[in-house]
Amino acid sequence: MPYIAKSITSPHNDEVKALARLVQHSRDRRKEGVMVLEGIHLVESCLQAGGRLARVYLNEAAAAKPEVISLLNGLPADTVVVTLPEPVMAKATALSSACELLALCDRPLPPAPHADAPRVLLEDIQDPGNLGTILRSAAAAGVYDVFLSKGCVDVFSPKVLRAGMGAHFALRIHEHADLAEELRRFAGRKLVTYLEGSRSLYGHDLTGAVAFVFGNEGAGVSEALLQLADDRIRIPMPGHAESLNVAMAATVCLFERVRQLQP
Repeated sequence: MPYIAKSITSPHNDEVKALARLVQHSRDRRKEGVMVLEGIHLVESCLQAGGRLARVYLNEAAAAKPEVISLLNGLPADTVVVTLPEPVMAKATALSSACELLALCDRPLPPAPHADAPRVLLEDIQDPGNLGTILRSAAAAGVYDVFLSKGCVDVFSPKVLRAGMGAHFALRIHEHADLAEELRRFAGRKLVTYLEGSRSLYGHDLTGAVAFVFGNEGAGVSEALLQLADDRIRIPMPGHAESLNVAMAATVCLFERVRQLQP
């Protein structure tokens, strides 16, 4: 056993209560500087990216699974693994059923982006599923710098992490960004999705330095950011839908860039 093993059996244990607070409250996660990874896939993604786990909580009912054993055997020797009975694990998680394990990992501090790197700017995205999907699409499309306004949902919440499916560990995520200042500094093209945009997405050259700006699910992009855009672009919709979900709109834009980059 390469790791340090502990066991907790009571749901009233202070450490279990603290873990539940970290799962439930962004304030506590920010105060501790951690994120909570739920499930094998996220933990593996973190480790593959070189992340360090501060603590691992193992569901006793899953301890004999080969994939769990393999993961545990690959942990650094100083990692603390706390085994919890499944009912106690269920008290800590927000999921409908307890997963195989939970882990605590430090929130990353991203390096400054390259001045001409393509990027995504997100203004006041509120839905965790939308935010996680946008991050997943950005990572898949090779756009690694993502800037989030202060009004966005906590990007390192368990729900966003689950929706991102490991994308967090491939990206440089810049929280609480001043999006207007970021746009002023950016030397490339600044494109804002807009239902009444004058030009189609497909009429733009997206192969160079480009910043995509996507806004709140209900209000869209603010007037202040619209004024800083080089172009207000629309995604052609010949069907009957009035608009696209923001995560779908971001995915369409990002993969149109991918298409244009193909030889």
